[in-house]
Amino acid sequence: MSEEQAEHKHWIVYPLGSKPKWGLAILLGIQQYLTMFGATVLIPFIVGGAMGLPPDQLALMISTIFFTSGLCTLIQQSPLGNKLPVIQGGTFSFLGPTFAILGLCTAELATEAGVPLWQLKIQMVSGAIMVASVVEIVLGYTGIMGQVRKIISPIVIGPTIAMIGLALFNIGAPWMAGNWIISLITLIALILYSQVFSHKSKVFMLFPVLLAIATGWLCALLGTVTGLIPDGNAANLGGKLDLIGSAAWLSFKPMMPFKWGFPNFGSSVLWAGVFGMLAGYLASMIESIGDYYACARISEAPVPTGKMISRGLGAEGLGCLIAGILQTGNGTTTYSENIGSIGLTKVASRRVVRCGAAVMLFIPIIGKFGAVLATLPQPVVGAMFVGLFGMIASVGLSNLQIVNLNNSRNLFIIGISFFAGLSVPYHFNPMLSASAVPIDWSAGGPFFAVLGNISQAILTTGMAVTALLGIVLDNFLPGASRAERGLEVWENEASDEAWEEAEAKWAAMKEGEMRPV
Repeated sequence: MSEEQAEHKHWIVYPLGSKPKWGLAILLGIQQYLTMFGATVLIPFIVGGAMGLPPDQLALMISTIFFTSGLCTLIQQSPLGNKLPVIQGGTFSFLGPTFAILGLCTAELATEAGVPLWQLKIQMVSGAIMVASVVEIVLGYTGIMGQVRKIISPIVIGPTIAMIGLALFNIGAPWMAGNWIISLITLIALILYSQVFSHKSKVFMLFPVLLAIATGWLCALLGTVTGLIPDGNAANLGGKLDLIGSAAWLSFKPMMPFKWGFPNFGSSVLWAGVFGMLAGYLASMIESIGDYYACARISEAPVPTGKMISRGLGAEGLGCLIAGILQTGNGTTTYSENIGSIGLTKVASRRVVRCGAAVMLFIPIIGKFGAVLATLPQPVVGAMFVGLFGMIASVGLSNLQIVNLNNSRNLFIIGISFFAGLSVPYHFNPMLSASAVPIDWSAGGPFFAVLGNISQAILTTGMAVTALLGIVLDNFLPGASRAERGLEVWENEASDEAWEEAEAKWAAMKEGEMRPV
């Protein structure tokens, strides 16, 4: 096969080091961020609601988390990070520890501090996130976490990546059910734009996600204006359109550090929250390692090296420190949504991700623009989740093509890891099952209380259960050679030389050049 013929086997049109024209890169970058708007808005709604934030302060928290997302993504794209085309944003792994901290904050403590209770809660959560972030920064930049790569094979990482998508199966259809007509229109549009029309038009090939979201939003708008979608329906934009009119044109508050007051680092409540927050960091790091492998795989890049994993996690720890300083009420981690978007749009360019991140620095400042984006109805977001997270699951499974699937030992590990990741969280997470039994070892003292919080965070995170069980079984069960486990192929691909060769090919591409598919 000639080199030209081999080049046509690629399916990513803009690889990591490619340089799309700046105007196109900005539009593609906005598209990447649109895929994670639903999850990003959901986190401050959950946290802010639990804190009892006034409406105007909740809006400010939403703007702050978007600004932080852009800033932390740029850090990940710098020499401080791994430079993979990943977007940084809020994490659900921190919700459990956050609720535990909120439960320790009392009206008496707020009175002593001379602030409203909701403001004290923000200070305590942000302080705990800042202190605990030091652990991830150290584990990352010292290279300790990068060594984990040596005990992870495709048998482990395949199911773990797939679980990133499958773990959110309970969000897709329930969100779509808010209005089946609008959600199905959006999903069908995504399928047609990305899989049918993309072969005939460059516009549909590069912007299937953006066009599908616009299609769903316009249908929701027409239904709202004509009265076909009644008030109270999840697709009705009536109340959300009012947000656009009331939003300020300019506001620089999202970039202000400690806007709700400086945390009291001498508080026992804060330090109790630190240890619980470490559990959230552990689950987040496991998920991020899976995201790095998934992103490299779907971007047709070499396997991430130990150094890249270390820098990536170190940058995420630094991002969490910044999130604490800006008081987003949450931390930062690698988003899975944009990895699925890379697969659908065939765009993995770093320039695109950086442009999208730069736009995120301005959107929270321009209040009207942010308000427009915040009007995305839940059925539209649910439809996008079905398409994007399904793509992530299939990317995870694609890692198994270099594993010997005729080996019963390998099949056993893959199967039990999958099943445990889907089943175990249902026993421990009350949000998934009414009969769940959360871990509570607080009766045994502070040490056991912290240990219980860590165990609860891990066992309610599907990809953490899958990864840990897979690592243990794959490294201790006999019956498969390194070649059968897929390690020999990975060791050849995960090297500095492989990345230098790939970077040289990308650097040779001209400005605006697309790779043939």
